[in-house]
Amino acid sequence: MTPVPPDVEPVGPSVVPASGDRRRHPAPAHLVFFHGPMDCGKSTLALQVDHNHTRQGRHGLLLTQGDRSGTPQISSRVGLRREAIEVDGDTDVRLLVRDRWAAGHRVDYLIVDEAQFLTGEQVEQLAELVDTSHVDVYAFGLTTDFRTRLFPGTQRLFELADDVQRVQVEVLCWCGLPGQLNARVVDGAMVREGATVVVADTAPAPLTGDAEGAAVRYQVLCRGHYTRGQLEPTPTGPGQLSLR
Repeated sequence: MTPVPPDVEPVGPSVVPASGDRRRHPAPAHLVFFHGPMDCGKSTLALQVDHNHTRQGRHGLLLTQGDRSGTPQISSRVGLRREAIEVDGDTDVRLLVRDRWAAGHRVDYLIVDEAQFLTGEQVEQLAELVDTSHVDVYAFGLTTDFRTRLFPGTQRLFELADDVQRVQVEVLCWCGLPGQLNARVVDGAMVREGATVVVADTAPAPLTGDAEGAAVRYQVLCRGHYTRGQLEPTPTGPGQLSLR
């Protein structure tokens, strides 16, 4: 019997590599960030990426925070959905992965939806998993909030990701120009102040907390109509041509 060199880790049915085959055959992992405005298909792409990796025999974890469904899952507006692990600002994502390893399960990659809600420290934890454990990370999130400012998680992902890609599905403003910015609409009026995180969809829904009882939704606008706060065409008067 040929002795096993001391620097080679034995692999057999009873041994689960910490991050799949990469433990035996080290290969660079990557932190990839996909971003864009609402309705550009980020969650759909996240589920597609997971599907493609699963088909190749890889094992992953799906993470989310504040999904529009209000449940721990990744859901897209085209009807696709999968159960996911809900994280919050106190979650150490490294421990989520290590707990899976301790239970004897492989973790080859992470799918992180709503990544704009991550803290800077959590983004650094994702980068650590990539660099030290060879776990691929695919993060999906909004670019800016309703004030046109980068979310903290988005900013840190821009700073640390190996690859940053804008989701290419075109989103249109009501005027037909490319939609770039996410407007928050409360009781039919666009607002520019308030809490950074208020989870809602593109359709009105009841709020809780400070704005209890109000109807809130989000709408993607071009830069010009965001600046003017115009959510729809101005009604025409006598002698004016309709824009529609």
